[in-house]
Amino acid sequence: MVNAIILMSCERDQIARIGETLAGMDEIAEVYSVAGKFDLVAIVRVAHNDDLARLVTHHMTGIDGITSTETLFAFKAYSRHDLEALFSVGL
Repeated sequence: MVNAIILMSCERDQIARIGETLAGMDEIAEVYSVAGKFDLVAIVRVAHNDDLARLVTHHMTGIDGITSTETLFAFKAYSRHDLEALFSVGL
């Protein structure tokens, strides 16, 4: 499983539309509208690096209003969500 965080700058009047579009994508678990340097943050969970590359370079580039992105790869997850998922499959 590949976890990533995508930070996005967007045209101000397009933030809500872009957030809703991203939230509808299977690869994206959550989208947050945030204050600060970026406008939106997307939490991505995919099976392979190629899936992440396809999301960023093909699917997201087709969304009008995203002006820039910065993708952070997660090395290790420390969230309660991931721990609960691990135990739910019997490991």
